[in-house]
Amino acid sequence: MSTLPEHGRELIPRPEQTPEALRTALAAVAPGRLAEMQATKDEAFAKAVEWQSLSPVQSWVLRWARDIEIARRPDLSARFEHARGRLEDDDPATAEEALRELTAVLDEAMKAVRG
Repeated sequence: MSTLPEHGRELIPRPEQTPEALRTALAAVAPGRLAEMQATKDEAFAKAVEWQSLSPVQSWVLRWARDIEIARRPDLSARFEHARGRLEDDDPATAEEALRELTAVLDEAMKAVRG
């Protein structure tokens, strides 16, 4: 019997925060999003050149590290999908709670990848 907490279960190890490591990790946990990742990478690099700043690339890395963190952890992924499914609920209280939960999941994932 495992004594690991629920968040200890991971589909893959947390990848390094490099474009290639993130792409490899995404291919393992959410291959259907690879085209989206490439498109946003192209946009980020174009903005970096235009703005003469690395901040768009840094934001891209953090966004995908966060999304991969959610996808690689079944606990976060389940919470994320459950909350997303309730965002458009007819009951405003349910929709608000879903938004709070979605924000909490995103915050937890970002905190994990920022170390």
